[in-house]
Amino acid sequence: MATNFRFGPWLVEPSLNTVSRNGSSIHLSPKVMGVLVCLAQHAGDPVPKETLLQTVWPDTFVGDDVLKGCISELRRALEDDARDSRIIQTIPKSGYRLIAPVEWMNGARGTTAERYEPETSPVRSATARRLRTAGLAAIAAVLFFLLLVAFNIGGVQARLRAGGRSPQIHSVAVLPLRSLSSDASQEYLSDGLTDGLITDLAQAGSLQVISHTSTARYKDSKKSLPEIARELNVDGIIEGTVQRSGDRVRITAQLIYGPSDRHVWAKSYERDLRDVFALERDVTQDITNQIQERVAKPQRKPPAQPMPLDPKVLEAYLQGSYHLGRYGEGSGEVAQEKAAEYLQRVIDADPNFAPAYVGLAWAHMDLLRGSREDATIAREAAEKAVELDPNYSDAHSTLAFLKWQPGLDWRGAEEEFGKAIALNPNNAGARYSHCSLLIVVGRSEEGLRECAIAQQLDPNSDNSSSGLFQTHHYDEAIAILRLMLQKNPNNGELHCYLFGPYFQKKMEKEAFDEMAQCWSLFGLSQAAENMRHAFAISGYRGAARQWAREVEHLQETKQAYLPGNLAEAYTILGDKDRAFYWLNQAYEHREMVSVDGGVFFLGSDPMYDPLRSDPRFADLLHRLGLPE
Repeated sequence: MATNFRFGPWLVEPSLNTVSRNGSSIHLSPKVMGVLVCLAQHAGDPVPKETLLQTVWPDTFVGDDVLKGCISELRRALEDDARDSRIIQTIPKSGYRLIAPVEWMNGARGTTAERYEPETSPVRSATARRLRTAGLAAIAAVLFFLLLVAFNIGGVQARLRAGGRSPQIHSVAVLPLRSLSSDASQEYLSDGLTDGLITDLAQAGSLQVISHTSTARYKDSKKSLPEIARELNVDGIIEGTVQRSGDRVRITAQLIYGPSDRHVWAKSYERDLRDVFALERDVTQDITNQIQERVAKPQRKPPAQPMPLDPKVLEAYLQGSYHLGRYGEGSGEVAQEKAAEYLQRVIDADPNFAPAYVGLAWAHMDLLRGSREDATIAREAAEKAVELDPNYSDAHSTLAFLKWQPGLDWRGAEEEFGKAIALNPNNAGARYSHCSLLIVVGRSEEGLRECAIAQQLDPNSDNSSSGLFQTHHYDEAIAILRLMLQKNPNNGELHCYLFGPYFQKKMEKEAFDEMAQCWSLFGLSQAAENMRHAFAISGYRGAARQWAREVEHLQETKQAYLPGNLAEAYTILGDKDRAFYWLNQAYEHREMVSVDGGVFFLGSDPMYDPLRSDPRFADLLHRLGLPE
């Protein structure tokens, strides 16, 4: 364990996981303390992200966002401002540096034997160690090169500029296309075209393409392109405009080398609205041609040109996609109902249009109270999409999800996820769902690797916390959820997800505070207040009892079906009979379960650990087809 040390007014005691000032102490999680100790042992020097990840998470596949979350927690505890740092400085796209002078309590920097040893899982990852060891030499070479560039040693900057007429682009983000129409109702067109370009680029090229959910937050952003490129960790940025006049649509697009805001290429396109998908492919092909000149990897053959759509059918599809996307913005099932209505119109008019079937499937998923009819419609729609377009990645990932939930066809689901990822390695949603499935069936290392890739592809969304929670990495799950909440503090789902890791760390007050915030943000303010009141009077057991009452009321009034929530509440209360009753209900009526989780995560969910020794748990795992 590292020696105690000071910097500025702060005393750091790693053995206690505390930092203190003027007699007031703040407790840090072990991983956050590990990051601070590693920075202190290299005080004044830049510490690469790879070094921090290898030191603090030697056996776990985690992405940069987990590290960013820990740095954020440190800055909050130390009252440090990232924009004007006095303690921890960010080295863009490289790492971090502790700039405050460090005084070790024994008068010397900690020795190797005294270095901080973070908590590790009992199963060590030989693969991870080999990969990281093999990469150290390359990392060192890259850092040395960066230092040469930074200090212009030997005139390296001039030589780079001389040979830098075509900046290399290995990753790209498509910013929301800006609508030039004064009619706000036309936003669906620019949103749909943006999403289409991202999908086409992801499948047409061998480069990394950032997910639409991460780029959408930059709509109308005032941030500079280099700043956006740094936040998304990309080389290329595509931006442009959309203008509609009657049944004609015009797109202008330009490719920018993000780090230096350097213009690479621009072009305008104009087509009849019925040919808008062909227009998308033209833009995609031109962009990939430009990028192909700047990357060594070969490009895959672009998708075949699509058949034209009637403008009214196209408009219905774009409207359906627009409403479906609003579900995550708090519009909930009202938006899904509208989406289903528009998408069914598309299918009635053109029964061979595969994307409409994928949208229809999702319009009947993620419901507070599903039904057998919803499950049937979703499954048939996904199967039809695969039949119509066997090379459509999203069709396979949607069918994979439905084979898992509610189908419990674990092998079939994994095969479909594999097809989706092979067709589009940039499909962050497929990788995230695949991550969760792999962890549930006991293949945690593979799962966490998929989560890390999904997080890289979609950095502004949470693609890691569920996998980290299921594998008992609670500090890391909390760190990434807190980071995501800084970006979107009113996201109720993120607050709900914090309940589990906080509760497992025995931070019951924080857990139920997050639960109450979640319920409030979903419009259940009175229920949230009831839980807070119950906790104040009777602690976490009282709050768990009230949680069960509130969920039972929602079910009695047919507002939701949440048997997994009830099973968790009764597990907390130690009432195994009621917990197993609700788990069996979740199993028997699994087509009704969408947002609840039900029994689909039973193989790995830590909330059910107190039940695992009961023979009824093994029986349930057997019925689910999971390893006992």
